[in-house]
Amino acid sequence: MNPPDLRRIRIGIEVSGQINYYEGLRVRASGTKFANPLQNECQVTISGLSEKVRDYILTETSPYNANRTPKRLIVECGRVSTGLFRLYVGDIISSDASSPPDEDITIKAKTQNAQSGNVIAITTGALAKLSGISQRVADQINLGLDFQATDKNISNFSFSGAASKLVTQLQEAGNVRAFIDDELLIVKDYAKALSGRVKVLSQETGMVGIPKATDKGIDVTFLIDSESLLGGALRLQSKFNKSLNGDYVIDQLKFDVASHEDPFFYTAHCTRYGEPKPAPKAK
Repeated sequence: MNPPDLRRIRIGIEVSGQINYYEGLRVRASGTKFANPLQNECQVTISGLSEKVRDYILTETSPYNANRTPKRLIVECGRVSTGLFRLYVGDIISSDASSPPDEDITIKAKTQNAQSGNVIAITTGALAKLSGISQRVADQINLGLDFQATDKNISNFSFSGAASKLVTQLQEAGNVRAFIDDELLIVKDYAKALSGRVKVLSQETGMVGIPKATDKGIDVTFLIDSESLLGGALRLQSKFNKSLNGDYVIDQLKFDVASHEDPFFYTAHCTRYGEPKPAPKAK
């Protein structure tokens, strides 16, 4: 009999460019990624840290710390046989210690949260390519760019305000999907999935339970794997609900992983491929 392929979860805390990793502890991490300008969210609870390490994390991530540079949370997971992959990256917004006798720390993070205090201004000429504007936006918030939208001319693009709202302005100006997946700005057409991101999902490839129909598509749960899926395609091959089989675009991806408990899942909220969806308006 083959030994079980044990799961791995590693948590990184980055302070002033230096990353400390913690592994082999009791960890639970959950969060949601959005294929729109909403900030991706994550919450991590770690047990078993030494008093020195707990004090370091709580001190460095305190809102009263004189060091105001962004502190980042990095969540990596995987299996012993396949190694780790990066599940989430975001700016830490809070860290709290549990009440005795527990010795837990709970850390909360949001993607690019530090940019909310960065006020910027961008103006282009009378006409500018959407791809060029997207590159300027990515450079402004220190991200890589994956541009897969139909390029077009945008007239009089202008933005002034918090850098965290810049992606919303880009999405509305181009009538596209613009969102951040960890350290990458992704721009794509609304009704299309990203190329190179296809998940063929069935009972044999990790689907958990039965997919559920929604007003625009499906919600489906499956085992965590190393594929980056947000904004990509999901090809459903269900034996128990064949009416839902087909291609979908993943609009929202929740994750829930634990080192010593059952959860090790994605839950994808998907839209039927080709379903027309108007661009959302900023509130």
